[in-house]
Amino acid sequence: QVQLVESGGGSVQAGGSLRLSCRASGYTVNLNCMGWFRQAPGKEREGIGTIYTQNMDSYYADSVKGRFTLSGDKAKNTVYLQMNSLEPDDTAVYYCAAAVTVSKGRVLEANDYNVWGQGTQVTVSS
Repeated sequence: QVQLVESGGGSVQAGGSLRLSCRASGYTVNLNCMGWFRQAPGKEREGIGTIYTQNMDSYYADSVKGRFTLSGDKAKNTVYLQMNSLEPDDTAVYYCAAAVTVSKGRVLEANDYNVWGQGTQVTVSS
């Protein structure tokens, strides 16, 4: 019943910015973690960050620390991924995912998430 819909992807030049959105619908009360993942062609899916919806604390992979920022709007059932200083290596399909509970030590583990969005393409050119 719960659905996640990503939006905001597109094509930008290196150094540019994008903001991705993930809107949740359905029964979302018990979804405590919202994670972001990405997968580039020929590469494995990579966890990039997670935000805990109750206290809004966020965690990031080393590859995006200092450049990406997670935030949320509880009234809109929406979380955001602000991406700055984008690099060509950031090119990938970005996915939003949700989980009832995820250990802080496993926030980047895709198998620990229960609900997934369809993904949105981000392309960064030199």
